[in-house]
Amino acid sequence: MQIYEELVARGLIAQVTNEEEIRKMVNAGEATFYIGFDPTADSLHVGHFMALCLMKRLQMAGNKPVVLIGGGTAMIGDPSGRSDMRKMMTQETIQHNVDCFKKQMSRFIDFDRAILVNNADWLLNLNYVELLRDVGACFSVNNMLRAECYKQRMEKGLSFLEFNYMIMQSYDFLELFKRYGCNMQFGGDDQWSNMLGGTELIRKKLGKDAHAMTITLLLNSEGKKMGKTASGAVWLDPEKTTPFEFYQYWRNVSDADVLKCIRMLTFLPLEEIDEMDKWEGAQLNKAKEILAYELTKLVHGDEEADKAKEAALALFAGNGNSDNMPTTQVKPEDGRDGSIDLLQLMVLGEMTTSRGEARRAVEQGGVSVDDEKITDIKHGYVISEMAGKEIIVKKGKKSFHKFVF
Repeated sequence: MQIYEELVARGLIAQVTNEEEIRKMVNAGEATFYIGFDPTADSLHVGHFMALCLMKRLQMAGNKPVVLIGGGTAMIGDPSGRSDMRKMMTQETIQHNVDCFKKQMSRFIDFDRAILVNNADWLLNLNYVELLRDVGACFSVNNMLRAECYKQRMEKGLSFLEFNYMIMQSYDFLELFKRYGCNMQFGGDDQWSNMLGGTELIRKKLGKDAHAMTITLLLNSEGKKMGKTASGAVWLDPEKTTPFEFYQYWRNVSDADVLKCIRMLTFLPLEEIDEMDKWEGAQLNKAKEILAYELTKLVHGDEEADKAKEAALALFAGNGNSDNMPTTQVKPEDGRDGSIDLLQLMVLGEMTTSRGEARRAVEQGGVSVDDEKITDIKHGYVISEMAGKEIIVKKGKKSFHKFVF
């Protein structure tokens, strides 16, 4: 099976501009393609994961990736999929985020055989009047307003700043086509309108064809974007989401989503995944362990994946190495008058966001300490004499934490 057919079989392709031409180029390893990443945070997250895996697959098939960091477009902010305007960032913050992205991407992309560029290099020096005359004349406002990324913002208001985003992204494609022969753009399905703007701009300005293909968005069985938890995004930075927390996120996906995620995100052979399609019941727990391990290995490496797996076994199967559990060191100053209660511990370990939330969890019977269910809200005061000891607090079936005093 060639790479394009594999992408189809894995359910990764959503829309294409010219399927026959794209299939031929990708299968022959003749595509110089780009995917853009706006550095709106100091870490990539699960939302970027599909794009990184796609770049890896296509590079392995001989195609050449152009990794575009949006140091310029991040000054505006992409309105796609948002109900409000993004927070404005300084150039210093954007550059810091760019540096963080590069480091994380190196796990997926071989930069000896790829191009890494920052669109700030050409966007920040543009002359506004020249851009209006040269590029603005190629865009129909009527067509732009019909784009899905703008339509969903019309009721709450769309700033003129954000309205320019499509033009900036289209200009990126034109610039990459001229500089590096980049003939294809890939991105999430919510980027389709912006990507078509780029292919049209290249056709109008250069009289040449360029292509676009969108990736299926990673949605759960309820139609919601995956990669979010109660406490926020699932990050690829181990300082923001630990390898164990990352592992547990995938270990806890629903039965309805696990095989889809294995097919779309892992690099396991399709023949092996086809066999898993027959699994049901308790076998799906094994599938979740495979998914969690494979993705943690991709993002954090074999050693961290092994540690995360061991930590999960320590909690759920009563064996394995508890050293790798999420752990918080409790110091005397974390408590009051030489003691600290269970509710404060849960907040300290970020198991809950407030004492009130922790109290409700206890009252509902969902909290245990060292496998002993806590029913008395006043139970759990820890005296300073516990120095050197440790306890494991468990909330529900999925959240647990080790506290070392």
